Amino acid sequence: MARNRNSEIDYVRPVRRILVGGLVLFCLAIFLIWRIDSPRVERFRAELVDRVVPGMQWASVPIARFARMIDDFQSYQRIYRQNEDLRRELQQMKAWKEAAVQLEQQNAKLLALNNVRLDPKLTSVSGLVVADSGSPFRQSVLLNVGARDGIRDGWATMDGLGLVGRISGVGETTSRVILLTDAASRIPVTIQPMGFRALLSGDNTAAPVLEFLEDPLEIRAGDRVISSGDGGLFPADMLVGQVARAPDGRLRVWLAADYEQLEFLRVLRSHEGEVIRDPGGLVVPPQLPLPPPAPDGGDAPQADTGDD
Repeated sequence: MARNRNSEIDYVRPVRRILVGGLVLFCLAIFLIWRIDSPRVERFRAELVDRVVPGMQWASVPIARFARMIDDFQSYQRIYRQNEDLRRELQQMKAWKEAAVQLEQQNAKLLALNNVRLDPKLTSVSGLVVADSGSPFRQSVLLNVGARDGIRDGWATMDGLGLVGRISGVGETTSRVILLTDAASRIPVTIQPMGFRALLSGDNTAAPVLEFLEDPLEIRAGDRVISSGDGGLFPADMLVGQVARAPDGRLRVWLAADYEQLEFLRVLRSHEGEVIRDPGGLVVPPQLPLPPPAPDGGDAPQADTGDD
């Protein structure tokens, strides 16, 4: 058995060598034929190509398909990279869109502040809301304007829609605003069109209560509420909101100011009015001038009565 195996091995190796040698010679021959620059050899190459290539199309089909698969894979990779780039650009565009929307909202609020019609005698300072109380027991916000901007306690504040509150506490660079909804807020108001006077009292809810009404039955839901200016606390005719009747029958006011989005507030400079302390003089009707005195020994001139 060992001899048979050795004989088989000795038989395979020479054949393999012969085939490898023949293949090498065939490749060298083809190389030489393709390298020889002769008209006869050129015609031979052309005839060889015409006879061999058409019969080898079956062998080129898998190669072509494999090449198309490589191209498709490369195209898929390009599409995937483009998709990733588009996703990153979309995220950036969303961020820019959000920033643009915020800027648009801030611009609209600033424009609303500028469009509010105020008494020409009133001047104002615009401030940015930097913080709020965040407490259900205290309704207030903090502005980034203070004493260096001329802010004083008691001045009224409003947004682009209506009255918001009053200044209560002034620092060098900041000031605190007590909102109308705070339990410590009390302002005199006028209810239009009847002109009834009342007191708007905050109770830490979104709709403050109307108190001390002259005739509650004459007031209807939807009536306009403005500041009355009584006591000199707030300027008169500042929009506050509209009357609403609560389920318990009490009259409340839906505030015109947007308390959910307080970003910019306008602080109204209230100029102190002139206080009259001295009583006025006695007002009497104008007196007719007295006639001059008559000379000695003469009769006093008589007034002309107009009768002949």
